[in-house]
Amino acid sequence: MDEQRIIEIETKLAYQEEMLTELNQVLTDQQMQLTSLERISRRLVERLESLGNAGEGGESPADERPPHY
Repeated sequence: MDEQRIIEIETKLAYQEEMLTELNQVLTDQQMQLTSLERISRRLVERLESLGNAGEGGESPADERPPHY
């Protein structure tokens, strides 16, 4: 093979390895963000369910009188 061709191939390989590392970091960051959003979503659903269940056993928060009345 021609020396110049080998240099071009090695250069392309180096850029691809760098890009792969960057893509892996982006994917890792997105997974952490997704996990955090799932945890927040789960807590919100639990909170909404607890608010809905509060109305079954007694007054719901929407029916409560504000403190200034």
